[in-house]
Amino acid sequence: MPSKLEMLLAASREREFTPAQQEAQRRSFAFGNTHFENERITRETIDRAAEALRLDDAKNGHPAR
Repeated sequence: MPSKLEMLLAASREREFTPAQQEAQRRSFAFGNTHFENERITRETIDRAAEALRLDDAKNGHPAR
């Protein structure tokens, strides 16, 4: 019989994330990796950079992230 952890891992493999959840995860990852090296980086810094990239992509005809 599978353990509870194995069942949770199996369920997580099948889960699909919404675009908003993916974006939140992307920003969280960026914050965690940059703040580790530079404590002046804030979540607000990451949000501003992500929005600037989104606008730049849209301006240049690239698909949304």
